[in-house]
Amino acid sequence: MAQRYVEQGAVRVLSLYEGFFSGGARVLHSSVVAGLHAQGRQRHTVLSIHDEVRRDAVLQRLTDDRRYTQLTAAGVRVASLGRSSEVAHDPEVLTDAESEALARELRAADVVLSLKEQPLRLLSHPDALPDRPVVACLHRSDPEHQGSGLGHLLRAADDGRLAAVVCCAESTRAAYEAAGVPAHLLGVIPNGVDLTRFRPARPARRLAVRGAHRLPADGTVVAFAARYDAMKNPRLFVAAARELLGSDAGAHVVMCGSGMSPANPDLAADLREAFGDRPDLLGRVRLLGVRHDMEQVLAASDVVALTSAFGEAAPLCLIEGAMCGAVPVTTPVGDSARIVDGIGLVTGFDAAEIAAAWREAAARRDSLAGALVAARPRFSHVRMLSAYAAVVERAHRGLGLTLAPA
Repeated sequence: MAQRYVEQGAVRVLSLYEGFFSGGARVLHSSVVAGLHAQGRQRHTVLSIHDEVRRDAVLQRLTDDRRYTQLTAAGVRVASLGRSSEVAHDPEVLTDAESEALARELRAADVVLSLKEQPLRLLSHPDALPDRPVVACLHRSDPEHQGSGLGHLLRAADDGRLAAVVCCAESTRAAYEAAGVPAHLLGVIPNGVDLTRFRPARPARRLAVRGAHRLPADGTVVAFAARYDAMKNPRLFVAAARELLGSDAGAHVVMCGSGMSPANPDLAADLREAFGDRPDLLGRVRLLGVRHDMEQVLAASDVVALTSAFGEAAPLCLIEGAMCGAVPVTTPVGDSARIVDGIGLVTGFDAAEIAAAWREAAARRDSLAGALVAARPRFSHVRMLSAYAAVVERAHRGLGLTLAPA
């Protein structure tokens, strides 16, 4: 584990995770935690409810997860209550051992961050736990689809435990205000990425990555970076890919993320349905699964695509792809249209329209290169880290939420 200098009297911050599994919210939050811990003015730890979670047709274990590795390498201690989604648990009830472990972690913290609203159920019995100010970090725009999480969030606000709610997008703030979260608790910190990692590749590197994945040197490549989930609408992406590949003999598509592999029977069924009349086109569909080099895959692509149907807030794939030089093309969900304004395209939910937008985006890639470069400061993670650090400090001091307009 890497050693990091931590200032004397640093604010002690505990992040609560449902578990460690692939997804943009965990990527973003783990980046924030690792970044703030490395600065030395705050000392961060993480408590995960689960050791392993089955999602997207895959059992994903804590210690195998890239976020776990990132955090521990930064010197962040990661603990777990040890639950498994393979074993039946009442999510609203803690065992005595779990309650003791939670109380021990809370006693060692000054401020609690909750990754999304679901882990707030751990704090639903305030009389039995040390009282600490809580900052909920929200990354979706559909509170109605979050199970009991919204109820726990509202209860924490009513109990006075909730110091602030950080939303990654204006669409998130508006949705949760409409759902009953007090407006004075809500603020927006737009997502950012590490611009030293996500950047355009040199021509030789771009060609090398394409060659490694059997992609053409000069054909159109469309990247889809998402987990296999109804929210992400992978069937629509596959349908649009069928339209593109059927009309452009040089085009290829790559699908990355949890569940985006031949081992996923649902994805295999989607591909059979879409390409049943043209199985020859499937040779230009690359299923890459979970990748730890997305900056290379995106930099080798012409277009980064999002076909989500609901729930999105500020999708990292659009930001990461754009910062790598791929033109973002998205459906109108969450803040996606705001993110791609001036640097990409917005479509409806028709497969033919989406495929046509991909072709247009690829054709305009060179002309949009200047706009993509000019947009880089807007998506810097340095700005994001500074804003999160200020929220934590204000929560520790008992001050209200103060954020500049998004």
